[in-house]
Amino acid sequence: MGKKSFGGQAVIEGVMMRGGETVAIAVRKPNREIVVHKTTIYPAARRWPILKLPILRGVVALVESLSIGIGALTYSANQAAEEEEQLSAREMALSVVIALAVGAGLFIVLPTVLVRLLNPQAAQGTRVIYLNLLEGAIRIGIFLLYIIGISLLKDIQRFFAYHGAEHKVIHAYEAGKPLTTEEILPMSPLHPRCGTAFLLYVMVVSILVFSLLGWQSLAVRVLSRLALLPVVAGLAYELIRLGGRVKSPLLRLVLGPGLLLQRLTTREPDAGQIEVAVRALEAVLAEEG
Repeated sequence: MGKKSFGGQAVIEGVMMRGGETVAIAVRKPNREIVVHKTTIYPAARRWPILKLPILRGVVALVESLSIGIGALTYSANQAAEEEEQLSAREMALSVVIALAVGAGLFIVLPTVLVRLLNPQAAQGTRVIYLNLLEGAIRIGIFLLYIIGISLLKDIQRFFAYHGAEHKVIHAYEAGKPLTTEEILPMSPLHPRCGTAFLLYVMVVSILVFSLLGWQSLAVRVLSRLALLPVVAGLAYELIRLGGRVKSPLLRLVLGPGLLLQRLTTREPDAGQIEVAVRALEAVLAEEG
């Protein structure tokens, strides 16, 4: 039997690791102590097997990952902050709602509006396809500019270093290496199952899906893209899932841009950040073996 597959994400001054039934968050507090918080999860697909079907499982994975990820960020933010700076549940919820709204506006609505302004009249035939492809190219361009912009911030660079630590620790585990700093540091900070790569694949798949749509009114175009987002996410999930299981030159070529993007969203971690990531994975392994 092969090793179990674990995933995770960087959080504020820490790392979250996720197994089949356990989520562990390790955070370094201001006093340098590492705290570990474990919770048990109940994946929806185990209760309703129909959700294991292709495409559907990607939508479910996205929703569950968002829910778990937001919870992990909330916990880590409060653990990493001084007591007087901690956020209430209401403040964190408001921050999440605003972030999701800004994300939808920036990556869904804005590219659609810009293309509509370029061609306000009804388009037909191949022109519709070209305009939809242009919209996708603008969406990817905005996304890359956003990533490059935030990567210049000092706090984000530290966050990206924890992202690199998460990947290195998972690589070491999957390679059967001891979870020691010496074995982990040489590992690659890039991983084919990365959520950052998933976002890029979502945008690429959206180009293909949205290019098949006609030239509707602006309101219908925006609503159709929001409505089809779960389908696009499901297709992108299948692509990234395939990339984690199948090794072929063609697939590596397709998934290559996702790995290149991770060069922007990961940094080389230090030994302390590796230690935090190891503590998170060890907490999951202690429960799931």
